[in-house]
Parts: sequence; C-alpha cells; structure tokens
Amino acid sequence: MKFISIDMDKCVGCMNCEYACSFIQNEDFARKDSNIRVNYYPETVTNITMTCMQCTEAWCLEVCPANAISRDEETGVVKIDQDKCAGCKMCMLACPFGNIHFNSTKLVSQKCDLCGGDPNCVKFCISGALQFEESEDLFESKRSSLDGKLQQLITDGKIKVKGGE
Repeated sequence: MKFISIDMDKCVGCMNCEYACSFIQNEDFARKDSNIRVNYYPETVTNITMTCMQCTEAWCLEVCPANAISRDEETGVVKIDQDKCAGCKMCMLACPFGNIHFNSTKLVSQKCDLCGGDPNCVKFCISGALQFEESEDLFESKRSSLDGKLQQLITDGKIKVKGGE
C-alpha cells in the first residue's frame, strides 16, 4: 500500500497542496474544501501538514450508519461514497486525527482518497515535502530521518547518552 508522507522540515507553507486538492476534488480553489491541511503556527514558524492516514482500523468506516465508507481491497484506500453519505458527521467525530471534514456545499463528509493512486497534492508540492511512497519505504525513511536527527542532537550535546562523555 502507498501513503502520502510528509517531511515537515521541507514544507514551506505555500499551500499548493491544498489548492490542487480543492481544485481536483471540488473544482474550486477554496482551501476549506481541501482534503489535506497545512496548519501554520506563527509563534514557532512551523507548518504542520495533515491528511488521511488510511488507517488499518478505520474508526470512520466502523461508525458510518449509512455504510458510505468502505475500503478499496486493491489499494487499501478508505473512501467515502458521497452518494450514500447522510451528512451525519459521525465519521468526523470518530477520526482521531481530525482528517475528515464536512463539505457545506455538497452536505457530505470528505476525506483524502489519494486521487485514485495519483495524488495531486504530491504533484504540486514545490518543496518536495510530500511524497507518495510504499509503506515499507515510508517507514524506513522515517527511521533514517529520526536516526539522523538524534545523532545531530547527541553531537550538539543537547542529548546525553548513558556512558557517553
């Protein structure tokens, strides 16, 4: 299965991913209609980008009373059938990450469906912060990235290692 990975260190906050998603999914350029979100925190000059994680145990799927949410067996994508969605917002309440939103024009819940396997947010990311990767590659790159950051903190003396100087 492939996932969208997000390198927070590379995100420049341009929000192209939001605009690309909104245009492809809803034919507008309204960030509120995007299935990916870039949250900017000026006090720490930080961008945190979030989108659906296509959870293995998808609580949104479990709570949907209209059976509008299903998993594509081939791709693993958890998707919402907007024709079946009753607009009850139970999926929004169930999502532990807040990655489902309500489209107030269509009166249905919406979430990332990976654009059918070719995510536009990734294509339009100017900084390379978004990648579409196989799950095993994603986990390996995350491990390597964390390892490098920890090594740098040790080198800078910000973390002491037991038995170290």
